[in-house]
Amino acid sequence: MMQKYSLSTDEISDNLRYLELLSKQYPTINEASTEIINLQAILNLPKGTEHFLTDIHGEYEPFVHVLKNASGVIKRKIEDLFGNSLMQSEKKSLATLIYYPEQKLEIVLKQEENIDDWYKINLYRLIEICRYVSSKYTRSKVRKALPKDFTYIIEELLHEQPKGIDKYEYYEQIIRTIIDTDRSKEFIVALSKLIQRLVIDRLHILGDIFDRGPGADIIMDTLVDYHSVDIQWGNHDILWMGAACGSDVCIANVIKNSLKYANLDTLENGYGINLLPLATFSMDFYKDYPCDIFLPKIDCDKKYSINEINLIAQMHKAIAIILFKLEGQVILRHPEFNMNHRLLLNKINYDEGTISLNGKTYKLKDSFFPTIDPKNPYELTPDEKELIDKLKSSFINSDKYNKHVRFLYSNGSLYLKFNSNLLYHGFIPLNEDGSFKKVKIADKEYKGKELLDKLDMLAREAYFSKDKDDSDNKEDIMWYLWCGASSPLFGKDRMTIFEQYFIEEKETHYENKDPYFSLRDNEDICKKILKEFGLSSSESHIINGHMPVEEKNGESPIKANGTLLVIDGGFSKAYQHKTGLAGYTLIYNSFGLQLVSHQPFESTDAAIKEETDILSTTLLLEQVVNRKRVGDTDVGVTLKQQIEDLKMLLNAYRKGLIKQQNKI
Repeated sequence: MMQKYSLSTDEISDNLRYLELLSKQYPTINEASTEIINLQAILNLPKGTEHFLTDIHGEYEPFVHVLKNASGVIKRKIEDLFGNSLMQSEKKSLATLIYYPEQKLEIVLKQEENIDDWYKINLYRLIEICRYVSSKYTRSKVRKALPKDFTYIIEELLHEQPKGIDKYEYYEQIIRTIIDTDRSKEFIVALSKLIQRLVIDRLHILGDIFDRGPGADIIMDTLVDYHSVDIQWGNHDILWMGAACGSDVCIANVIKNSLKYANLDTLENGYGINLLPLATFSMDFYKDYPCDIFLPKIDCDKKYSINEINLIAQMHKAIAIILFKLEGQVILRHPEFNMNHRLLLNKINYDEGTISLNGKTYKLKDSFFPTIDPKNPYELTPDEKELIDKLKSSFINSDKYNKHVRFLYSNGSLYLKFNSNLLYHGFIPLNEDGSFKKVKIADKEYKGKELLDKLDMLAREAYFSKDKDDSDNKEDIMWYLWCGASSPLFGKDRMTIFEQYFIEEKETHYENKDPYFSLRDNEDICKKILKEFGLSSSESHIINGHMPVEEKNGESPIKANGTLLVIDGGFSKAYQHKTGLAGYTLIYNSFGLQLVSHQPFESTDAAIKEETDILSTTLLLEQVVNRKRVGDTDVGVTLKQQIEDLKMLLNAYRKGLIKQQNKI
């Protein structure tokens, strides 16, 4: 039987040093053989479920809810198990208990007259669901996911059948003792969170966690504690990462975006960024001047006084002017960025309040610029320099903020190849003919995968070398990734923020998209991109976000005959008027791909008290004939290599090239 594992002595000798190291972990033939058997069995388990989300934009309540209900997966598991044996109201209550166990138990304890019976019924139901969702994992993997306080008890309950003749009383007694010792509440919470964890094996976040909504820091806290997650950076994420690199221009952009949406919670309450110096500065220079064009876009749920709104507008204008100066400095430092067309402050006639663009002169909606020197329009005043220094100090000294940014670096990248799919937030720069666009970085041109690899490396250097040398302005690449014409995170020839603020004529606001966006429905182009990244399987897909899909206008998230999936459906409230939805999520399990579209989420409070769930619609994109196994995944490739290494170790033991380390 072992003949098929046989290797020549020379082949084993070539790997002898590695095998000696491997023998430390598996010191005997028995242990190496047992591990081969274990790994070979794992290869035949069903593939774990992947969950894809994108463009969350600080909307933490719907994000957390979608994570808890796994885009409806838990509800479907309840339906599979209990079908017609439970009323719909009971199934809704059970689902809510799993999503929000602590909060739901508080309500139940006030309402239930016979709490012990309620505990018993729901403990049995939760154990049944837990057994169902854990069935496709090894006992070892489930054991690692178990809460420490209840590891032994849960493991016993999961692997004993309550109707079994031999252990019926044993099973019953465990349940009764949990109730009698007043541990039911804690046990229900532990089981509910275990179910949440087991229904999703891997979470993919395809960028734009930050900006717009109020709770990006809460989302980041959730991701940091999540059991398995990767992140493909979005342009809004890269901006916050750039601010942590100490980039003045990224810091100004982050603050400007937060003020634009009157969303200061993440900065001030989440990360402790002190905006008082900006408030003081803005009142000194703009207190007696109306800043109407800088009035924030306010969510109807937010309540601000007139004075607060006016102060936000003043702060908004103050930081915007500083931003335009800093952007000009970066552009002048980097001619290779090819962004001289965005040098606008020197095109203003400050006496007449006009600006000349593309051979035409436009009247400015606001021409009050007390901090701009027309002769040196991109130079910061001493007061502005002092302000930026204070703001930078606040950013780089925020422990929680830097913890989150380090997590983005350690768990994130510009793109990811995972289980034959290519994940990225934005796009791949293309020419009109569909060829990969060459982009000059320093003195060399890059395109396709090579371009993303180079930019990924530069983004890491910007953060991890920020304390070593400030003279080379490595952090400037972060701003380019935010808004550069050939940045794979942006996708337009310009970001017309200045024009949108100051010029009435809409013709100046237009931003031309990269050819990628007109070519992405071409299946050959998408397959060419996949091939560039080393993916040639007929089952491979490109999955991204960035540009909201306007489904209400007939646009489909499914492009190029299903080769490309755009799953930005408007998670952010700011985009829902365009999309007609409140976001997409994608589920990839052992049976295939499912696209889930969501309607707006009312509130966490309503989800708990009224047991309302997000109204979601599931579309089956692809269904496989043969259920996918672990052996068909990237993890499977790794396990197969481990098996081959262990087989080689067995051969070395049997040939006497490595001695077994038998325990005495």
